[in-house]
Amino acid sequence: MRHISTLLVLMLVYFFPVYAQEQNDTTYINPKNFILDETVISASRWEQNIREVPNRIAKISAATIQFQNPQTAADLLGASNQVFIQKSQLGGGSPMIRGFATSRVLLVIDGVRMNNAIFRSGNVQNVISLDASTIDESEVIFGPGSVIYGSDAIGGVMDFHTLTPRFSENGKLRYNANAFSRYSSANNEATNHLNFTLGSKRWSWVAAYTRSNYDDLLMGSKGPEEYLRPDFQRRVNNTDSVFVNSNPRLQVPTGYSQENILQKLAFRPLANLTLMYAFHYSGTSDVPRYDRLLVKRSNGDFASAEWYYGPQKWQMHQLQVSADEPTAIWDHARFTVAYQDYNESRHTRNFGSSNRTNRFENVKAISVNADIDKDLSDRTKLFYGLEYVDNKVGSTAFRENINNGTVSTATTRYPDGSTWQSIAGYASVRYNLSDQFLLNGSARVTNVQTEALFDTTLFDFPFVSASLNNTSLNGSVGLVYNPNPDWKFYTNLSSGFRAPNVDDIGKVFDSQPGSVVVPNPNLEPELAYNSEIGATGRIGAVEVDVAAYYTIIDNAIARATDTFNGADSIVFDGVLSAVLSQQNISSVKVAGFQVGLRWNIARYWLLTSHLNYQKGKETYPGSSETYSPTHVAPLFGATHLVFTRHDLRVDLYSVYNGKISYDNLALSERADAHLYAKDANGNPYAPSWWTLNLKTSFQAATYLTVDAGIENLLDKRYRPYASGISAPGRNAIITLRLKI
Repeated sequence: MRHISTLLVLMLVYFFPVYAQEQNDTTYINPKNFILDETVISASRWEQNIREVPNRIAKISAATIQFQNPQTAADLLGASNQVFIQKSQLGGGSPMIRGFATSRVLLVIDGVRMNNAIFRSGNVQNVISLDASTIDESEVIFGPGSVIYGSDAIGGVMDFHTLTPRFSENGKLRYNANAFSRYSSANNEATNHLNFTLGSKRWSWVAAYTRSNYDDLLMGSKGPEEYLRPDFQRRVNNTDSVFVNSNPRLQVPTGYSQENILQKLAFRPLANLTLMYAFHYSGTSDVPRYDRLLVKRSNGDFASAEWYYGPQKWQMHQLQVSADEPTAIWDHARFTVAYQDYNESRHTRNFGSSNRTNRFENVKAISVNADIDKDLSDRTKLFYGLEYVDNKVGSTAFRENINNGTVSTATTRYPDGSTWQSIAGYASVRYNLSDQFLLNGSARVTNVQTEALFDTTLFDFPFVSASLNNTSLNGSVGLVYNPNPDWKFYTNLSSGFRAPNVDDIGKVFDSQPGSVVVPNPNLEPELAYNSEIGATGRIGAVEVDVAAYYTIIDNAIARATDTFNGADSIVFDGVLSAVLSQQNISSVKVAGFQVGLRWNIARYWLLTSHLNYQKGKETYPGSSETYSPTHVAPLFGATHLVFTRHDLRVDLYSVYNGKISYDNLALSERADAHLYAKDANGNPYAPSWWTLNLKTSFQAATYLTVDAGIENLLDKRYRPYASGISAPGRNAIITLRLKI
């Protein structure tokens, strides 16, 4: 089936003309569009021309999302060619921005923060809860965004905007519907999506549903043999057994399924007042933790018979009121109340054991935001707001004998009933010094309180509670110089912070086989300082976008050896494990640059390219050695050659990554040597790689569009840095789209 689908797509690409099409009233990017003419929302939570913003921001439009056909929201971010994506399993994706990831970058959906009290320092998969098919556009702010967004926004902010209800402006009922069905050969993906909108003068409604099923992922045929899967474990007749993999390129098991629902209802009682209710839902099936299922003991046996995430479920109810009638204290105001309910679980069983450990987590999060802007004069504009966030963590666990069904107690991952609260106020002023110079200044004060009560019944904690109360003052100042309509130069200084959450102070888990992380109730916030300089402009037909940055984190939290009740090793889940804990012991420095190029080569030809380079050092007190931080990605980027004529669009492009040698590999990655290729000395390292890809689209009929493409044309076998699963091999994609 995989080979038949590849042939089908090749025939479509060869025999049919390629046309672009409209989707959600958006057309493919016009090669003549200039980046400085675009608007962004994420910098201040309000729409601004990018000429006014002293930060680097990447914008991913609905047209780009549609054309690239990402399977998940993580793949959507990767399509920007400016965000690096790590994966430990097929049902996942952890974004890395400028050397930071997980709890040091922030996810925002329709103005609401998704990061919660159990976002961890290890790779997080929450971004896949978002439906790439309903993202109207996405913006990535590079560098600290703590002034506007609070804790966690150290490396950057990923701001997603979903489909929005649209009112009728002519008194007639407005309606449209879109549907698509997509197949991808590398994992036999079957995705079906439907969305529709109804709008009158006062009422508007948008609804969407997406269902995706993925089989085990097939890797490429040409690359390191260490990535192959020669055998796998499976339980047959109540016995854990090892089977020879008939196709070692097939990553068994990796398949899963997912569904997403979106509903938004808007009411406009007055011309300048809008009320909107939104409901988001995402749910997955069980998701195999592929990287953990690869681990073998010294005797050659698999360490785990089972290791999977239970259904990851997320839902959000959101009520938003927008007022556009100027008053004494605002020109525009937006008030948002949101409730999120997030569930995840982990299920593990050692090979040959009949006991399965099941751990369940639930976070209930309430947030309230007030975001306001006001013109103080012709030259001065004020943005200000308030935010309140409350998280409550539920954590339960039990151990089950799969042979006889008996149930016993087990240690929970987190202290059950823990809370994390944040209250903050911020203000930002934009002042036009002249027609060419613009000054931005911002400040935010945030108070974060974390409470945890520890159950000593199963785990003899040397403490019964932990309570943290931290206040942080952050600021930023940025200068923009627009010498003419073709150029913008900018620089900024900013600070950020990350307050310890429940995951930091209260978690008990096995970070790696043979190591266990225990709670530390004495943590302090991480503090970040960032400087950046950049320019965007054009010379004739060539546009350039370049930025250089330097970020320092003091008081950085890192895992280090510790003792528990005086012992440096304890038995955890039946395994003697070295004791580790999260500690404020390191200093992290990351420097790098980002370059973008856009060249209108000729009337119908466009060349675009992005390159991202970052280098980091992590140091510990009392040590002269420096180490590479875990989330500093290698050199990466992409180059696209696009042909556009009238509605015709063809994109031939290459994606590439640099090498990370053993000497430059983070210590945490060296410990996962089984996931890496081996150098001449037998040490783990991340080889460089590149792929060649082709994407096309054509309008077959008035309401029918066919997108087709082949990713990884040369069938390279590669594994992105820090990932536990290899990337798809040659992958044929075909999508049928209907629009009414």
